[in-house]
Amino acid sequence: MCLTLNEYLKAKFGVRVQKIPLDAGLNCPNRDGTKGKGGCIYCNGTGSGTGAAACGKDLHQQMEDGMKWAQRRYGATRFLSYLQSFSNTYAPLKRLAEIYRTVLAPDEVVGISIATRPDCIDEERLMLIKEMAGRKMVWMEYGLQSANDATLKRINRGHSFQDFVNAVNITHEFGIPVCCHVIFGLPGETPEDMQNTIERVRMSGVEGIKFHQLSVLKGTCLQRLWEDGDYQPISQGLYTELVAWAVRHLGSECVIHRLAADHSADVLLAPLWSLKKAETIQMIYKRLNCNKHNVPKFRD
Repeated sequence: MCLTLNEYLKAKFGVRVQKIPLDAGLNCPNRDGTKGKGGCIYCNGTGSGTGAAACGKDLHQQMEDGMKWAQRRYGATRFLSYLQSFSNTYAPLKRLAEIYRTVLAPDEVVGISIATRPDCIDEERLMLIKEMAGRKMVWMEYGLQSANDATLKRINRGHSFQDFVNAVNITHEFGIPVCCHVIFGLPGETPEDMQNTIERVRMSGVEGIKFHQLSVLKGTCLQRLWEDGDYQPISQGLYTELVAWAVRHLGSECVIHRLAADHSADVLLAPLWSLKKAETIQMIYKRLNCNKHNVPKFRD
């Protein structure tokens, strides 16, 4: 069985470490016209994040609020700053340096996890990240979603699988581990396509992975496809079967950062089982033959 992120962090630091999701107010080349407009077909206005920046909360306030919440909720005393929303290497180096400095500054922060696109990284940015982090831990999180270039084009992703491979290779040159994001249930994909993605991700040598089911959110291009009957979401049963297979296939060295996505009821249209994250995770445990006394804890 792969390590969960919680287990990995506990082994590394000896205490509970909680991820703090952050919104730096950045953008994406697939939304601002550099590569495209409107973003990926499933992306809404928050860029898969909290939307805190648009609400006027700066990073200092987000950090303070997030750490207080994690202390109350989980008793956490150490934290991992998670730059989540949009593409967090897509800005001038000076702006990025200010962002990274801010979220790494608190003594209680043991490291940083940076979510971005594989076509938004280069040596300059990786060198900056390495220098800013110093002795603190770094994870780079690259959104791949699928290893099938036809699917990437279909969902208006704006990059190729080779872009992802290039990003992983250059990141490893700096000694930084990579977490890959994949989505099951993308339009037109078969279970074999999804399994092929996992095999190609495994061969790329990434150290971690996040699984997401494709959900239809309000205000997205995917909403129109779903309403027109041109898209049918993946079933909970098939999703849990595929994730369990992938966890076994990836091997014990791969750190599992997430088993399923969750969304609030005010933005989710389908599938409604996305509101039942705990139930979905328990179904995955069951398929993995985990008993109730030996269930790893996955928390984002």
